Amino acid sequence: MIRILGITHDHKVESNISLEQLNNMSTSQYLWSWIDFDEPTKEEAEELGNYFHFHPLAIEDCLMVLQRPKVDYYEDYEFLVLHAIDPDTLSTVEVNLFIGSTYLVSFHHRSLTELDEAWEAIVKRPHDKKSWLKGPFAAAYMVIDKLVDQYFPCVYAIEDELDELEKRGARESVELLMNQVFDLRGRLLKLRRTIVPMRDMMYRILNSQHIQGEKEHRVHFSDIYDHLLKLSEMIESDREMTADLRDSYISLNSNRMNGIMKTLTVITTVFMPLTLIAGIYGMNFINMPELDWKYGYFIVLIVMLGLSIWMILWFKKRGWFK
Repeated sequence: MIRILGITHDHKVESNISLEQLNNMSTSQYLWSWIDFDEPTKEEAEELGNYFHFHPLAIEDCLMVLQRPKVDYYEDYEFLVLHAIDPDTLSTVEVNLFIGSTYLVSFHHRSLTELDEAWEAIVKRPHDKKSWLKGPFAAAYMVIDKLVDQYFPCVYAIEDELDELEKRGARESVELLMNQVFDLRGRLLKLRRTIVPMRDMMYRILNSQHIQGEKEHRVHFSDIYDHLLKLSEMIESDREMTADLRDSYISLNSNRMNGIMKTLTVITTVFMPLTLIAGIYGMNFINMPELDWKYGYFIVLIVMLGLSIWMILWFKKRGWFK
């Protein structure tokens, strides 16, 4: 679907416009327009070249998903590759923007709530001449801002899970906790692969002299960059926390194994001399004088019991049970 809205020279918003009405943009009745390719068909996607005559490399980037977030400068427009995040799966959805002096073209293969919200915000915005004079960059800023705002709930949800995981760490098995930690690290990695390139792209925009009208919107784009910087720092902090939890669980598991091995070692050591005594008197030799003793059996039991008690006390004195 291709949907179009236009801002007239008297600063009114008109929607449901066709491409034919924008055919001659130099003498158009619109100050600027936003053309949104929402899940376009193959025929609709061809309009990027047939109608707008965008560079073939930019069109290729639109059709070949998934590109890294970036900004390319062309003679009459700027081309941005952005990433939206699916909050359920944390998978990325590519959003492409062409920003010209009199138009904004957005292209995406999936319907996105963020773009719908930006679209509705422009359609329902009260009559405001000052706002519309900012041109397509105002709409582009709104789209990017909506995309970045969607990152925060995803990061906050992981932080809540980390806090909960830390609280119940002593009540669950280490194996289950480790699986949850590695799952969180994998999700953080997905977010990092989206947010860090977006941050780098915004840094490039802020420090570029190529983008039309960028100086006028520096404050707005700087605000988005600050959000991305905060998100990237949160992700790095969460990754460090998961690393600490992982190391703690590994240490806890090793400590438990050491305790189990110590207990088994003590039991084995105590029974070794008892097994030796039982083995000696279990041999079937004829000339074993102790076998004829009246109280030999009881004497051996007492010796074995005394030896066991002495060894346990000696181990305790040596600190084996601490």
